[in-house]
Amino acid sequence: MSFRSGRTSHASTFLVRAAMTAPSLLNTQPWRFVADGDMGIELHADTGRGLPLADPHGRELVLGCGAALFNMRLAMLHLGFRPVVHTFPDPQDPAHLATVGWGAYTRPTDEEQRLYTALGRRHTAHGPFLPEPLPPDLVDDMRDLTHREGADLHVIDDVAQRRLLAELVRVGEEAHRTDARLATEQAAWTWRLARPRDDGVPADVSVLHPDSTALVGRDYAGLTDMFPTPPRRWPTRTGLVVLLATGKDDPLTWLRSGQALQRLLLHAAGHGVMATFHTQPLEVPHLRTRVRQALTAGQFPQVILRLGHAPHVRALPRRALADVLG
Repeated sequence: MSFRSGRTSHASTFLVRAAMTAPSLLNTQPWRFVADGDMGIELHADTGRGLPLADPHGRELVLGCGAALFNMRLAMLHLGFRPVVHTFPDPQDPAHLATVGWGAYTRPTDEEQRLYTALGRRHTAHGPFLPEPLPPDLVDDMRDLTHREGADLHVIDDVAQRRLLAELVRVGEEAHRTDARLATEQAAWTWRLARPRDDGVPADVSVLHPDSTALVGRDYAGLTDMFPTPPRRWPTRTGLVVLLATGKDDPLTWLRSGQALQRLLLHAAGHGVMATFHTQPLEVPHLRTRVRQALTAGQFPQVILRLGHAPHVRALPRRALADVLG
């Protein structure tokens, strides 16, 4: 795929640095940006960094790009300009996801400024959360914020529903662990300290067994081969379990869902609350259908999260600016 080159300004660099802090599946960072002088910035999906087995249609790839797009919007507001966003502006190039232009001068709201400040605080958590409760109004606030971006937040607090979702996550993760092709694809984005990278996930991102909470995690380090049963479980420290879902399921919806996700994550991070992703069953078609039928009232599930106060978080590496901005 080729990208047009344009003049890169300090403002463009500022926006892209903010965008790059977004989360993405296996930290693939599947985005490219093209600076168009003072006119704005193009966001492109870097499909060469996709996961053809776990994400064959690029749904999670576009979700990650949507999160990066939301960060760009925030950064432009922080600079005092209203972002003008045109999604999928080129019908001949579906990988050109959006162009963000400079709008009229505006003063960011207190909420927008708080979200921008949280960019450096948001990190993906792993393992059990601390037992302290979430802020009392957080769930209602997150419902409202995600709805503004075109998605709905489903809180899985019913015991039977949580048990069902935990089972679907377990089956999805088991598919990743036992399918040699899926395991190889994940291993290609996993690295050890002796060979550090600026993308992917370090194998020791969590020192705890991935099955230590009610919703099992991805096994980056291969711990389940050595210890099929976790030495200890903390089911009561799973945290708040939520599903982000939408009425449609197309690339534009995925892009919007990524923006809704990032708005949620930044709002939570501003309150000291981090998220753990459990999207394994959404990467297995029949399991995603089961989630849709049983847990989201027919809406399409886009993301499964646990939210809570993490005992510690680790920032994942980011690619060099020169590798993503042209």
